Amino acid sequence: MKLITFTEQGVTRIGAIEDGKVIDLHAAFEKKLESEGKLRFKQIAEAYVPADMNGFLQGGKESLDYAKEAVAFALKHEKYKGKQLVFSKENVKVEAPVPSPGKMICVGHNYREHILEMGREIPPYPVVFAKFANTVIGPEDDIPHYPISDQLDYEAEFAFVIGKRARNVSQAEALDYVAGYTIVNDVTYRDLQRRTLQWLQGKTVDGSAPMGPWLVTTDELSDPSGLEVVLTVNGEERQRSNTKNLVFSVQYLVEFLSGLMTLEPGDVILTGTPGGVGVARDPQVFLKDGDVVRIEIDGIGALENKVKKVTGEISE
Repeated sequence: MKLITFTEQGVTRIGAIEDGKVIDLHAAFEKKLESEGKLRFKQIAEAYVPADMNGFLQGGKESLDYAKEAVAFALKHEKYKGKQLVFSKENVKVEAPVPSPGKMICVGHNYREHILEMGREIPPYPVVFAKFANTVIGPEDDIPHYPISDQLDYEAEFAFVIGKRARNVSQAEALDYVAGYTIVNDVTYRDLQRRTLQWLQGKTVDGSAPMGPWLVTTDELSDPSGLEVVLTVNGEERQRSNTKNLVFSVQYLVEFLSGLMTLEPGDVILTGTPGGVGVARDPQVFLKDGDVVRIEIDGIGALENKVKKVTGEISE
C-alpha cells in the first residue's frame, strides 16, 4: 500500500493512493463501519484508523488491515451518505507522508563511494546526526533557499519509517519493526555544516527535508536492498547508487539505533547519501534559485522539488 498525507479544502489527513485516486482512509473506514450498523463507528474509526500518520502507525498491522478494508469500501462507494471518500490526486495537495516525525535520525557516510569522495575511511560504527520536524516539507513544496548561505546542497536518501516501538531489536527481527519506505532529500547548507565539528547547523534549517511522495508499506516493498537510487538536477544526473552498497543496512541500523534509544512509530531514519554531492564535485556546484531536484528510487517512485530563493530573514 502507498500511504500519503494530503490536504483537501484546508483539512489534512492520511490517505492511500490507488490508480491515481486518493482514498481518505479515516472517512472511508468510518463510513464502512456505519454501513455495517456499528453504533460507535466514529470512536472505532478514530481508534484504529485516525486521520494523522503517527497515530495510524501506532496501530501497527491491525490498523493497516483495517485501512485495506477501507480502501476496498471506498472504491465501491466513492461517496457515501454525502461524504466524499475518493479524490482525484490533482484536486488535493500531497504533503510529506510523515509531516511530524517524533525523531528524524540521519546516517552519514553510509555509501562507500561517498565516503571515498569525502576523503574519509569506512567508519566502524554509523555516523549519526539529526534533523527535526521543522525541516519537513512535501513533494509539492519548493525547497526554500534562505540568504544565510550560498552553499545549498542536495543529498538523495532512502529512508525508512518505524512501525512499532523498538528497543534492543535484533537484525533478524528488524524489518518487523519497519512500517515502510520513502524518499528524503537531506538538503544541507554546507558552510553552516562545517562551522563546527557538529553538523546540526547545516542540517536543520526550515524546509531542508523534502519527503515523499508517499510511504510504501513493507507488504508491497519487502526487501530494502538492491534498490537503485538516482538524483538529477535540471535533468542532469548527479548521484547514482544502489542500496546494496550501504555500509550499514536497514537491519543493522534498526538494531544499532534501538540499542541506543527507543524508536517509536513515525520515527524516520535516513540511511545516507551516495557519492556525487555538490560540495565534492570539481568544481563545486551548489543549488540555485529555480533548480529542479529529482530523486528516484526503485520500488518507491520519485520525489521532485524546485529550489526557491527566499528574500529577507527566516519568517516566524
